[in-house]
Amino acid sequence: MEIASSVALVTGANRGLGRAFAQALVERGAQKVYATARRPESVDLAGVEVLPLDVTDPASVAAAAQAAPDVTLLVNNAGISTGQSLLTGDLAEIRREMEVHYFGTLNVTRAFAPGLRGVVNVLSALSWFAAPGATSYAAAKSAQWGLTNALRLELPQALVTGVHLGVADTDMAEKIEGFPKLAPADLARIVLDGVERDEIEILADDWSALVKKALQEPGVFTMS
Repeated sequence: MEIASSVALVTGANRGLGRAFAQALVERGAQKVYATARRPESVDLAGVEVLPLDVTDPASVAAAAQAAPDVTLLVNNAGISTGQSLLTGDLAEIRREMEVHYFGTLNVTRAFAPGLRGVVNVLSALSWFAAPGATSYAAAKSAQWGLTNALRLELPQALVTGVHLGVADTDMAEKIEGFPKLAPADLARIVLDGVERDEIEILADDWSALVKKALQEPGVFTMS
């Protein structure tokens, strides 16, 4: 996968990881970069084409696909974290996390599938375990990981890459303490380097590599 020959679209590109991805794609010479957000006016990057996109709204997804029919590289970055407990939390919020991470990723990938040569799904180390205060998020990310693996079967013409990371230094993680935080620009560099090497799974930091290794050991990986 050559970044310089791609036309890329990034979801949730108005801040955090999405903004870093869009900026890195521009800097690496992508032919065109569509930066999308639910509020397009919040995108402040130079060198991109801004589109409105709500990944949970089929009409919005269809409109974006019609406006950007030349997309070859899709970065499914849009995400939320509601901090819900699966048993006692707000069920509407739990559903919203699943709508964004699982169905949102599926909605956008389906809409752009015919022209895709690369798909990058931003997952999490929490795809593989659950932590207090993030059980709903972990379940949604686990579902998105399963979706990523399944898409490889249905998109044989495309490189489908799953990205796992611990904690990134973004607004979403500002209240998380006690873990090293990966700078968004560093993550974008690591991921795009991996995409250009045709990697189907990227462990972006030591934390995600540790969790992946623990899956192969006896017992259950937990956090308390």
